[in-house]
Amino acid sequence: MNDSIERVGRVEDEENPREYWGAKDSLRRNAGLHKQASDEVTPLLAGGQGDQDNNRRGSEWEGHADYDGLTWRHRPSMYWLLPPFFLFAIAGGGIMVPKLNLILSLVCRGYFMERSSMDPNFILTPIMLGGDNPQCRIPEVQSLATQFTLYITVITGTLSAIMSPKLGALSDRYGRLRILCISSGGAFLGEIITVAAASYPERMSYNWLLLGAGLDGLCGSFTAGMAITHAYAADCTAPPKRAVAFGYFHACLFSGIAIGPLIAAFLVKITGSLISTFYFALTVHTFFILFVLFCVPESLTKKRQALAQEKYITELTALSQQNDVTWVYTFQRMNILAPLKILYPTGPGTSSKLRANLILLSSVDTIIFGVAMGAMTVVIYYSGYQFGWDTAQISVFSSIVNSFRVCALVGVLPLLNYLVRTRRANKQRRESGFAIPEPNSGTDNLDLNIIRAAVCFEIIGYGAYATVRTGPLFVLAGIFAALGGIGSPTLQSALTKHVPHDKIGQLLGATGLLHALARIVCPLIFNTIYAKTVGTFPQAVFVVLSCCFGVGFLFSWGIKPHVYLEDPITLNGHTRTDANPDILVDEEVTGI
Repeated sequence: MNDSIERVGRVEDEENPREYWGAKDSLRRNAGLHKQASDEVTPLLAGGQGDQDNNRRGSEWEGHADYDGLTWRHRPSMYWLLPPFFLFAIAGGGIMVPKLNLILSLVCRGYFMERSSMDPNFILTPIMLGGDNPQCRIPEVQSLATQFTLYITVITGTLSAIMSPKLGALSDRYGRLRILCISSGGAFLGEIITVAAASYPERMSYNWLLLGAGLDGLCGSFTAGMAITHAYAADCTAPPKRAVAFGYFHACLFSGIAIGPLIAAFLVKITGSLISTFYFALTVHTFFILFVLFCVPESLTKKRQALAQEKYITELTALSQQNDVTWVYTFQRMNILAPLKILYPTGPGTSSKLRANLILLSSVDTIIFGVAMGAMTVVIYYSGYQFGWDTAQISVFSSIVNSFRVCALVGVLPLLNYLVRTRRANKQRRESGFAIPEPNSGTDNLDLNIIRAAVCFEIIGYGAYATVRTGPLFVLAGIFAALGGIGSPTLQSALTKHVPHDKIGQLLGATGLLHALARIVCPLIFNTIYAKTVGTFPQAVFVVLSCCFGVGFLFSWGIKPHVYLEDPITLNGHTRTDANPDILVDEEVTGI
């Protein structure tokens, strides 16, 4: 088990936490790096104001020292982003079905207009955009609409796979909020094109929607936005509490998916126009961007950004000084999978266990995300085919399942974190009388148990999908699968606890790349399996999905607890830890 305190160095009287952390602060002041600017770290003075604040807050993370001395208005917190992210999720969930219906109507209109131009005797029946058009329920139109939707998915997914890691790395160097606005800006531009295509179908071809998909993908799409949102939460949340923080964002996401369609249906009913849902989405995107730009405090201080920029420049300089690296560098720039190298770190502070953990955690995370993306359409089609459910009944099923998922994320996950981690930290604080900062410690046993239990719930749920033959039991199977929703935020949190602070955005960007690829590949594979077997054994796809989770469960047993990357940097004769750039330890004291 790694011991971060030993890696930084020990003070002789380490048994006294006040003297231990006070001695570190003294060394930092002697190094001449203590500053009082609001964008830098206020010292953890033993017995001083910083120490009193730590005692009031309980067991703290070293990164919280970045924000000491800031008022609540300027102190970063995940709670700043939760309300706008919830609205963002509602907007995204609200336009999912209307956009599919709009695409079907536009494709249908284009098909019949082309047919009428070729056959003068053909009578073109008016087509209501997004409405009930029986003439569009023909195989030719359905095939064209499905193909066009696939084009949109591939364009958005491919471009976001390329851009997500780059945007994640940029957020490490230039702050989270600017990059988050860029990510939302792509969706904003895409919806503008959608509104234009729906408003002027006579002048504007529906192929313009492909441009909107391209703009969304170039800005990272939803995968990059989710990764950067998680990075923001990781910046201002202690490692042991990140799973809960990520769980809240996942709860907002699934709540938005459940509530969004209801709001969209209400807007269409009172306005009589499908386009009103896209105006609503535009309004939410505008609010989100403005709120993030002008109200949300940046989570990365200027000092952390400068350190990340300096480190990046150093890496580029070292690469440029190598011989015959031009073609290698060019290949790395062109290779969209190159960002995944962060999952296989080498050099000082790394180990084979660290590399195994990062690969296994990201693999399980991708499996869970990919199955969720691939199963979404299949579950809807299967429930209608097997049980004869109409749109209303499928909506009720979706609401029930998502409600249990949200309850697990905002109820079960925080409760587990409180019972296992928070109570222990509070007891430690009471016994010592001092809040000891919580460094990165890798995946702990609670993380591993939650991940394994979550995957087991998914296996049971999807296995039950394949075996039950009645509607109520199918709903019960969906509830079991929904309880596995606590696995995804725990996996993302566990990944961030393996790397230093200035690598979190890059790491989550790499997972965004994997998510973007899964977003393309998994629906294609699982939809194809369902299409090929629906006439003989329609439950075959659920058997395959259950086996995928079984692979993830096996992978989870290879993850080792308390393994993480330690990246000490020698600066002016002192050693700095990436967990807190301002805590410098004299080499003569540490012996490093």
